[in-house]
Amino acid sequence: MFLLSRIFTLLLGFGGRELGRGGLLQLVQAQTCTQWSTPSEPGLFQDGDVVVGGLFNLHYKPPDTTHSFTQQPNYKPCTGLENLPLQYIYAMVFAVEEINHSSTLLPGVKLGFHIRDSCALHPWTTQAALCLVGGDNASCYFSTPSGYSPEIVEKKGADSVPLIIGGASSNAAKILLSTLSPLSISYTASCPCLSDRRQYPTFFRTMPSDIYQAQAVAQLALRFNWTWIGAVVANNDYGLMAVKVFQEETQGKGVCLAFVETLQRETIVSDARRAALTIQASTAKVILVFSWYTDVREVFYQLHKMNVTDRQFLASEAWSTSEVLLKDPITSRVSSGVVGVAIASEHIPGFNGFLRGLNPSLRPWDQFLQEFWEQEFGCSPSPPPNVTGHLKASLPPCSGAESLEERQHPFTDTSQLRVTYNVYLAVYAAANALHSLLSCPGHNSPPGSSNCTSSKSIKPTELLQHLSRVNFTTPQGELLYFQGADIPAKYDLINWQRGADGTLKLVLIGRVAGFDLRLDGSAIEWSTRNNEVPVSVCSESCPPGTRKANRKGEPLCCFDCIPCADGEISNTSGSLQCERCPPEFWSNDGRTACAPRQLDFLSFNETLGITLTTVAVSGAVVTTAVFVVFLHYRHTPMVRANNSELSFLLLVSLKLCFLCSLVFIGRPSVWSCRFQQAAFGISFVLCVSCLQVKTIVVLAAFRSARPGASALMKWFGPSQQRGSVCIFTFVQARVIICIIWLSLSPPVPQADLDMPGLQVTLECAMASVVGFSLVLGYIGLLACTCLLLAFLARKLPDNFNEAKLITFSMLIFCSVWVAFVPAYISSPGKYSVAVEIFAILASSYGLLFCIFAPKCFIILLRPEKNTKKHLMMR
Repeated sequence: MFLLSRIFTLLLGFGGRELGRGGLLQLVQAQTCTQWSTPSEPGLFQDGDVVVGGLFNLHYKPPDTTHSFTQQPNYKPCTGLENLPLQYIYAMVFAVEEINHSSTLLPGVKLGFHIRDSCALHPWTTQAALCLVGGDNASCYFSTPSGYSPEIVEKKGADSVPLIIGGASSNAAKILLSTLSPLSISYTASCPCLSDRRQYPTFFRTMPSDIYQAQAVAQLALRFNWTWIGAVVANNDYGLMAVKVFQEETQGKGVCLAFVETLQRETIVSDARRAALTIQASTAKVILVFSWYTDVREVFYQLHKMNVTDRQFLASEAWSTSEVLLKDPITSRVSSGVVGVAIASEHIPGFNGFLRGLNPSLRPWDQFLQEFWEQEFGCSPSPPPNVTGHLKASLPPCSGAESLEERQHPFTDTSQLRVTYNVYLAVYAAANALHSLLSCPGHNSPPGSSNCTSSKSIKPTELLQHLSRVNFTTPQGELLYFQGADIPAKYDLINWQRGADGTLKLVLIGRVAGFDLRLDGSAIEWSTRNNEVPVSVCSESCPPGTRKANRKGEPLCCFDCIPCADGEISNTSGSLQCERCPPEFWSNDGRTACAPRQLDFLSFNETLGITLTTVAVSGAVVTTAVFVVFLHYRHTPMVRANNSELSFLLLVSLKLCFLCSLVFIGRPSVWSCRFQQAAFGISFVLCVSCLQVKTIVVLAAFRSARPGASALMKWFGPSQQRGSVCIFTFVQARVIICIIWLSLSPPVPQADLDMPGLQVTLECAMASVVGFSLVLGYIGLLACTCLLLAFLARKLPDNFNEAKLITFSMLIFCSVWVAFVPAYISSPGKYSVAVEIFAILASSYGLLFCIFAPKCFIILLRPEKNTKKHLMMR
């Protein structure tokens, strides 16, 4: 059938294509072109100075057509009258009558029309269009080119038309434009492809491009934060283009399509069931549907069988205003709360009265009205002579009392004129283009004057130029002009709401003008039970304090919410990244704000500070007690044999060691930081120096007992011992190291901002690690030297030999400070200070008890051993 229609079109349109583009082939003078077939219906015709064509899908049931491929197919008339297309036809008739009665638009020129049924099928559409652009004659004699048609025998309806109001669908418009290329104004063709002026230079339309409604739906999704949407679309340019535009509009804005299901008219039942199963299984609660209402009805039937009634549907203009769906009790259970885009509705003054005043008795030549009368009233009006077709002779004759005045019928319903108004606009656009063409340039002469373009010689190419430039105000006060093939886009936003009687009705909730969307969100009745805005997301928006983490292999709308890391925050919902707090701040517990860090230090008020203070003070008290004991028993052999002056000096240095640890506790300041390191260094150097001198004196005393070594002891008398201590302590430690270090690069109080956490430790930062290392290194050198000397003197005779005690004390001292280094480095914050205090106290207690405890035991508890004789025993 398609092949035959194409051959038929090519053969019949051979001259039509060239004529439609303004030029005829130069044919032989006496050549005759014969049409193979003409429509069996004359259509609806009104003569005039200029006749405008009209193509409408008036019937929807095609006849049975057999193709033998050996003879020409006979395309019989279609049946099954449609009410709305009939209203479109009379909108064209009404507009023509208004223009003919106008004193300002086409004065002196009568506008006529020739309307045919295109039956919504391409062969019928092509055949009807051929009759309009080429005239209704079965044959024509070619001579001089003139617009579309050659000179033909004049008869009623035989003249070609310069312009067609039609192309009831995008496919029909594309087929006509690619074969005949007539100058046409479509009222429903919405494919964006038709805006291409290179491919379709003779096409205009009063229907907005589908790009605008797809973008309007995308704006709705963004406005209500629907990020997870399903799509069910027709498997053609209409549906697939809508999905493409929707994705382009929402790209990078967090909206994803959960699925895209396509519907094919030939397999609608199986496709609808597949789409319904997908909708049922998907977590998407909002479904975008771009398809014809019959396809949508089948999908709703399938959803009703599955008891899926909680989805929110977004409707395209192809079904958003469908009375069939609104009144169907099955689909109404599924489709409550539909939000959709609809062709803009306008009021046409006088049109309702015109429709209700129609009567076959007043229009006996109107075959379309005759057929409608038969269908609506079940009677046969008196037909004019020689009229056949749809009239049924078996019906009783009408009484003449039949009228549409009080009858409620979709045909007479003018409450929402959508496509009807597009037809009305198309007629006015054509009339204004004709008015411009027929007016005399540079003169005030009205159309039809002798010096103007004649209405009998209108060329489509001339009319095309004027149609491209039309700019007029409609009787409704609307400014109309063409931008290429299109007029400024306008849509209504409608909502399916349930009335008091339980039926669905359309409610206007907003408008679309171009890319601008105005919506009254409070007027919407949603599909949810509590009438709240539906939530349709793959993953709930990440709350503040978290960030999005995309799931591998899933759309961007599906993600997990990961808490921000320590020190990072996100204070908005749906954050992609967490922001790091400034160094002086830290994240709160909720990771939603940066809070100022709290300074933390080892204070006297906390448990650890109190414990260390108690231990330090106790050590100082015990050292003082030992000092008092030694002072009281300073004349006894035990005290004198162990070099009483060095013992007293050692006790003083140990007391300083205990007390210097208190400087490390409390809020660090500039002077406390400097003093604590100086006190620590001097106290321990003094202490270890005393022990070292003691050890040297022991070695020297025993060496002097050898023959020839008696002069050795003169270098280690009391004065020399005090001098050695001073040299070890003050010259090397204090003067050389401490002064240089504390002068050039002293420790300063500084918050440890590298430490994680809301609390940051205020500590004495070592500006020079080298200086601190030299202090510890020098103490370590003295301690190691003292340990080595004591170890050498540990087996010397006599009970007053202190080498064993010094050896053991130095082992404890060195062990403590060797363990101190890794413990200090690994301890966080204020605990590193506690580790240093512990090392000071542990080493001080080690020296105190290891050296003085045995002596105090003898002095206080074993006085019988505190004799020179006992001490001299080997």
